[in-house]
Amino acid sequence: MDIRVYRPGELSSADRAAWTALQSKAHLNGSPELANPFLSPEFTLAVGRARRGVRIAVAYEDGEPAAFFPFQRTAAGVGRAAGLGVSDCQGLVHRPGFTWDAKELLRACSLAVWEFDHLMEGQAPFEEGVSGTFPSPVMDVDQGYDTYLNQLRARSPKFTRTTLAKERRLGRDAGEVRYVHDERDQAALHTLMAWKSAQYRRTGRSDRFAHPWINQLVHQLFHTRSEPFAGILSVLYADGRPIAAHFGLRTERVLACWFPAYDTDFAKYSPGLILHLRMAEAAAADGIAYLDLGRGQKEYKDSLKTREISVSEGWVTRRHPVAFGHRARRAPVRALRNAVLSRPELFESADRVLKRMGKIRSRR
Repeated sequence: MDIRVYRPGELSSADRAAWTALQSKAHLNGSPELANPFLSPEFTLAVGRARRGVRIAVAYEDGEPAAFFPFQRTAAGVGRAAGLGVSDCQGLVHRPGFTWDAKELLRACSLAVWEFDHLMEGQAPFEEGVSGTFPSPVMDVDQGYDTYLNQLRARSPKFTRTTLAKERRLGRDAGEVRYVHDERDQAALHTLMAWKSAQYRRTGRSDRFAHPWINQLVHQLFHTRSEPFAGILSVLYADGRPIAAHFGLRTERVLACWFPAYDTDFAKYSPGLILHLRMAEAAAADGIAYLDLGRGQKEYKDSLKTREISVSEGWVTRRHPVAFGHRARRAPVRALRNAVLSRPELFESADRVLKRMGKIRSRR
């Protein structure tokens, strides 16, 4: 197997086209998760403009590209998934039947270790390094929105009835409710980012938009348009005023949900839930098979999902001092976080502390 490593700008148009073709045919080849937008060349190239050390390993068989492996690398040989921290799907995009040796791949990429936190299913060579596996809820709309809504009614009749009633009440109280699936007004994106930053502060979480590279990445993806890929900003308006919004990424068959937020002045109407139902309706009409809500325990995800897929975290290592040192630093942090998340009594206590801290920060 011939493995070559490229900087993002060095990837040929033919290789990019081959990468996109593998994703477009993934559902026909029994690996629909490979079509996730976070595994697309467009996402990797955007990360490469915002972050140093982004590389793409291409495996060739008989002179033709058979697999693509995006990653980030430090000078010391520590590797991470491209966009680690904001990427919700990671792994190697490959043709059917392709096999690889994880350590051989790391050696070809000059990596001592490769760390991931959203490894997709079906990546067997990487799975020996998995330290935890987590559900990622999904909304299936491949049979149409009406079918999805009927399934939702059957499973959660009270939730569905209440949410639809709130949408009607919103229209009566606040004026005409309008939904734009693909809003191109950048001012609406800035409104969403301000809401999300306020939410992070309010709940005591780290504000992702305080990191310049994440700001740059989101703006680049907002302006990225290709035949199968786009950054999609969806906005719910009431009487012409934005009250909920979401920015995510799409390919032909997958809409990856990423940054949702809403105006807290309208919280009693559950505008975020209304927005997600509108997104599902528009996505179904647009030929999307499913919306990936992403890893994380959230009540709204449990209410909206039709099923779950799995993502994993961990690292693949070679026998190398850098790998041992990196794992020794990272393992305790991950173990502590996952212990808190997996035990409701610990999670609820930690969440209360974070929210109290958030209130203090919000007063400043």
